[in-house]
Amino acid sequence: MKIFIAGASGAIGSHLVSQLVARGHEVVGTTRSAAKTGALRALGAEPVVVDALDPDSVADVVAKAEPEVIVHQLTALGGPPDFRHAKRMAAATNRLRTEGTDRLLAAARAVGVRRFVAQSNAMWMERAGAPIADENGRIEPNPPADAAEAVAALRHLEAAVTGISWADGIALRYGGFYGPGTGLSAAPDAVMTEQVRQRKFPIVGGGGGVWSLVHITDAASATVAAIERGRRGIYHVADDDPAPVREWLPELARAVGAKPPRRVPAWLVRLVAGEGPVDVMTRTPGISSEKIKRQLGWTPRYPTWRTGFVEGLK
Repeated sequence: MKIFIAGASGAIGSHLVSQLVARGHEVVGTTRSAAKTGALRALGAEPVVVDALDPDSVADVVAKAEPEVIVHQLTALGGPPDFRHAKRMAAATNRLRTEGTDRLLAAARAVGVRRFVAQSNAMWMERAGAPIADENGRIEPNPPADAAEAVAALRHLEAAVTGISWADGIALRYGGFYGPGTGLSAAPDAVMTEQVRQRKFPIVGGGGGVWSLVHITDAASATVAAIERGRRGIYHVADDDPAPVREWLPELARAVGAKPPRRVPAWLVRLVAGEGPVDVMTRTPGISSEKIKRQLGWTPRYPTWRTGFVEGLK
């Protein structure tokens, strides 16, 4: 098939391009930076530079590509971990999940794509729901005020994509990424890993937030399965070992040769960073990926982060 990947130079993009090309698909991949076109071309994609928030530009590149499938992997996440930069990244990502989604859907409908696959995430599943949520679980209806815009953007994306009638609209709720090209890898510029090494990624409160993690190559292979065989609706994508922060974070520190993480009271983090970070570290539930395994035959290479942290960070 001919596949158009919006955000092909992002964390999951390069892995996704490689896997799709290896399976014989023709890939057109977008990037915001002309400097990244060479890397995309080397992976086998046809690169295009586009502003994802410019409706005319998006319509033009999609019309020229004439894809059968569009994959929406647009975010603005990445870069230095300072608070001000993080706020800018979050605001830009919210726009990409709202305005950017709408632009891509309009362009997709105009050229008659048959499948539209979009990136969501599982960090904001309903707190009052099941401790391990399946796809029937809702996005949190009452998030903290400082997370409300981000949660609303996720809700908009999922509703807009799965609500289309002219193609199969699929939203993938990914767990937390780790592995090459992500912020949680063995690379010297991996932001989260460096925070762990500097003991700036603490266990907050009791560390009871249950995170579902997924190796980036497994996230890409699940996306390939959705592109090739997915049905309208939502799929969860994570490994089989959801675990509280207090359990997996010390193991990550050990894997990267760092000292054990500090423990910081929730009230202090709330005072410094807001309620949102406290909430995801103490209250978020895990997710089950049984649906995508059952329906699409997906099998993760790393079914647990316990193996992935040891073997898959490089």
